[in-house]
Amino acid sequence: MNLMVYCQHVLGIGHLCRIMLILQQMVEYKITLVLGGPPVSVRLPDHVRVVHLPGLRMDEEFSGLLPVESGQNAEVIQQQRTKQLLGVFNDLQPDLLLVELFPFGRNAFCFELLPLLEQAREQQKCRVACSVRDILVERDNTIKFEQRVIDRLNRYFHLLLVHADPELINLDETFSRMDDIKIPVSYTGYICQPPNPGDRERMRGSLHLDDEDQLIVLSAGSGSVGTSLLQAAVKAFPLLNPAHRMRMQIFTGPYMVDSDFRQISASENNNICVQRFSNDFPAWLAAADLSISMGGYNTTMNLIASGCRALVYPFAQNHEQRMRAKRLEDRGHLQLLTEIDLHPAALAEKITRIMATTPQPPDIMLNGAARTAEQLTRLAGGEPVS
Repeated sequence: MNLMVYCQHVLGIGHLCRIMLILQQMVEYKITLVLGGPPVSVRLPDHVRVVHLPGLRMDEEFSGLLPVESGQNAEVIQQQRTKQLLGVFNDLQPDLLLVELFPFGRNAFCFELLPLLEQAREQQKCRVACSVRDILVERDNTIKFEQRVIDRLNRYFHLLLVHADPELINLDETFSRMDDIKIPVSYTGYICQPPNPGDRERMRGSLHLDDEDQLIVLSAGSGSVGTSLLQAAVKAFPLLNPAHRMRMQIFTGPYMVDSDFRQISASENNNICVQRFSNDFPAWLAAADLSISMGGYNTTMNLIASGCRALVYPFAQNHEQRMRAKRLEDRGHLQLLTEIDLHPAALAEKITRIMATTPQPPDIMLNGAARTAEQLTRLAGGEPVS
């Protein structure tokens, strides 16, 4: 089977990380992954061929597109991207096209996606699937937005994959027109990267940590936001009074601006280590006694899968992270942080209290990557999906 995947990241890298986990499950496919965002160091599966479109990103107000490389013309890049994208499709003649988020998001990229989807529609053998997470962000004009989504889903797509557990969150909580979707809708479960057996012992051994020693992993996702959380935790760390040795490992994220990274890095000492990114992050969570993080989909589901205690500070610009984290807090899987909790003394107290608790084992569907691969294979083979 020949699979073409379109993924465009603009702020964080969560969408791309989810796609990577899905593709790792599809080793029997000939896969071409088309990327068009800022460069990022994500480990790619060996069986995946990557095509890079000329880079585009959203401006700071999320009102328009800008070239990743300064000095280039955005309109010219759009023309180049559209031509290249259609060329890749025509060369591949894929059996299956997987589009990440669109039409629920990435509307700024419809200049290239609509021609691509029209091309796929004309080539009747190509099945098209949409991959979307559990919660959609708020929209200014919900009626117009939802009608546009319905029109595009029903015209161009054959399957909607929702990466969620409906026992926790249903897509209809943030999208009211589910009954108007005429294609199959499949809840895959959440996509996450669980630690491997033995990761806790391996990682703690490499850090020379005894069973009584305590490890805190502090992270900010992609690093596009979250500096205030990292700064607060660094200031709270000296206020802790652990019974045993305590170490803090900080991951700032690859997109944290250099000035903020330098400021966080200045806190390094024998007990605090700072890095931008780790391809072994699930193993760090397995080794940790506590995770302090932003509330992105990927980070949250990875920490749930690890069974680690967790303090989560949701991104405040929209409701997505807070809504998911609150559901998980209600189930006892994590504790929410508010802006008030970012005062060092308050955060130190939160850390001390949660360290005395026992983590709850996960009780939600976390097999989303394997389930997605299974559903895509059924779609490509003309079998019923559910």
